[in-house]
Amino acid sequence: MPNQVSLSPHGPTVSDVVYGTWRMLDDDPKPSVDSLVARFEMLLELGITTLDTAEIYGLYTVEAGIGEVFKAKPELRDQFQLITKCGIDVPSDTKSTARLPHYNSSTENIIECTEKALQLMNTDRIDLLLVHRPDWFSSADDTAEGLQKVVADGKVLHTGVSNYLPSQFDLLQSRVDGKLVTNQVEISLLEMATLFDGTLAQLEEQRIRPMAWSPLAGGRLFDPKNKAGVRIRKCMDEIRRRYDGASDDALAFAWVMNHPSQPLTIIGTNKEDRIRSQASAAAIKLERQDWYALWSAAKGTPIP
Repeated sequence: MPNQVSLSPHGPTVSDVVYGTWRMLDDDPKPSVDSLVARFEMLLELGITTLDTAEIYGLYTVEAGIGEVFKAKPELRDQFQLITKCGIDVPSDTKSTARLPHYNSSTENIIECTEKALQLMNTDRIDLLLVHRPDWFSSADDTAEGLQKVVADGKVLHTGVSNYLPSQFDLLQSRVDGKLVTNQVEISLLEMATLFDGTLAQLEEQRIRPMAWSPLAGGRLFDPKNKAGVRIRKCMDEIRRRYDGASDDALAFAWVMNHPSQPLTIIGTNKEDRIRSQASAAAIKLERQDWYALWSAAKGTPIP
């Protein structure tokens, strides 16, 4: 079962396995509101109390989908911590002024996205607002002003970032009055850049838990043509007996969660059996040599 943990010394309490809503509406046929209510109730049954979404998810439709759930069953809202992200604009009916994909973490856009998210999701507050991507055109002062404004107005309780490098995190942190409470980054057995570029070390130093998106590498772990994935799954076959026959999903999630920075992992599937399997990773404590065995299988070489 997922655990309730503090995201950072200044952050909210969240579940260490998070339900990601990127593809929440992608099933064919599109899920009904009743089926989504049932899914959210199943998440609570499993101990998953944190939802991760973003303005751009579903090409600007997922926030409204979440809002339909909370409209149908209002009592669900207070049982979840709600995370959303802002700052990616792509040409669409919603972003009719966007001539091409671009980033926008200006004060004006942060405020606009927050107010829209509150309305669409039928809520009076966002537990955690993240800047989705570093915006090279907005100054840190401009972004910080927007984050501080939505917090001061009581619309957002905590703020953080996503996909920031350590230097970018430090720059924005130096401009905000409050504390950034997480950095949501890609971490998996097939994407280890954050282990080497200082991202996870920085967060561990500040006792801030990262959020790990795509812990299954977008499904590449299970691609029979992916040589690293084949090696990893062979290694999993060799070690799973020590972990009550844990699934490949669960072992991949556990590998991420057992890093000393204690990342939260984000589930990206809508299938109940896989949600349950991935949620079980929270209980797996990998032995040191098994963690390194998976690392070595991913890299195709022993440690240096």
